[in-house]
Amino acid sequence: QVQLVESGGGLVQAGGSVRLSCAASGLTFSNYAMGWFRQVSGTEREFVATINWSGGSTYYAGSVKGRFTISRDNAKNTVYLQMNSLKPEDTAVYYCAADQRRGLSILVHTYDYWGQGTQVTVSS
Repeated sequence: QVQLVESGGGLVQAGGSVRLSCAASGLTFSNYAMGWFRQVSGTEREFVATINWSGGSTYYAGSVKGRFTISRDNAKNTVYLQMNSLKPEDTAVYYCAADQRRGLSILVHTYDYWGQGTQVTVSS
C-alpha cells in the first residue's frame, strides 16, 4: 500500500521560510518522479514544482521560481520543498505526488499517488 505523508506546514509570517517534507512508503521511491502541488479551497489544484527520479532535473511554476527549491533523498524515501520569501498568496494546502513515469510533469492527471496535504498559511 503506497503512502505519501506530508509534514512541515503551519503558520508563518510573510517573508519567512518553511520546509515541507513528504515521506513515501510502499513503492520503490527512486523509480518515481515527485511533484508538489497546492490548492486553495474552491480552486483547482496548482502545480508548484517537480523533480525527476534521480534529482538531477527540476522544474518550477513561475510564481515560485527563485523562492522555492525541491529536492529529494532517495535513501530516505523523502522529497522536500524549501519555501523562502513566502507571500500571503502562497497560502494553500500543499500536496506531494508520485509519478511512475520518472520524468518531469506539471500535470495533475499524470501523477499516480497523492498525499493527504499539509496546510501552509502565510500571514501579512
